[in-house]
Amino acid sequence: MPFAPPPPLPGFLAADMPLRRRAYRLEHTDDAGKLVHFVDHGPERARPALFVHGNPTWSFLWRKVIAGLPELRCIAPDLLGFGLSDRLARLEDHSVERHAAVVAELVTALDLRDLVLVGQDWGGPIGVLAASLVPDRIAAVVLANTSILAPARPRGTLFHRFARVPVVSDVVFRGLGFPQNLLAIAQGDRHSIRGTTARAYTYPLRSLADRIGPLALARMVPDSPEHPSLPALQRVEAWIRGFSGPVALVWGERDPILGKALARHQRVLPRASVTTTQAGHFLQEEVPDEIAAAVEDVIERLKRR
Repeated sequence: MPFAPPPPLPGFLAADMPLRRRAYRLEHTDDAGKLVHFVDHGPERARPALFVHGNPTWSFLWRKVIAGLPELRCIAPDLLGFGLSDRLARLEDHSVERHAAVVAELVTALDLRDLVLVGQDWGGPIGVLAASLVPDRIAAVVLANTSILAPARPRGTLFHRFARVPVVSDVVFRGLGFPQNLLAIAQGDRHSIRGTTARAYTYPLRSLADRIGPLALARMVPDSPEHPSLPALQRVEAWIRGFSGPVALVWGERDPILGKALARHQRVLPRASVTTTQAGHFLQEEVPDEIAAAVEDVIERLKRR
């Protein structure tokens, strides 16, 4: 059977993440045989919501949002290379298409329908590209501090340009555990990620061999017109532009990475409801209720159709 018991959690994490978890062994993608860890919490027959994380986090990121949606079936996978899912061996194994194919396979294996997709950071484009592979299963989309638009002039932020500096980026990302050990600096409230919460984000990437993922996803951000991520991001933008279901945007304006990206998403998605906050990049830690409310809002809009 493709479904399996989830990997165990250490005691400090189990207390902070009291959610039902499962694991799925991939069967139909290039990563067949690899194990995907995921949260599967809430009533099994309820409307499902799929939460896709980005760099360098994992399903733990969504725990507060999920707690605010007890009437939904909440699915939150760990991307390959992150959290408790299996790792990818090489930097070049990570791509938007590869991660999206895994998410789409999980959606199909769980037979999720009338799905609300929720994505943040790389979880936005990865989740939307996955949605384009199973479009009949997607009912609504909620996006938070992400970019699902193909850049007209690919360059990336200073963070992403640093990730391409030879040797130094490898030492800092893989040797020193960056950026997962400094997530608080991207927050509106830096106290929102500290103590056991900060430890929860570093735990899955505690060994040198586990740290390929954060560097690979940083390098997945396009820096030139020839970058291999661009065709996938163009498909992502085309799909979301053509999507007719309800869309909501929830943004942390104090995000130093994507805080200013809201305006261009509003222009492309004029029908989207918009919630602005003073949160930072990982707004799930600061304003989980606002994200949960956006999920409930798109569901109410679906009911009125």
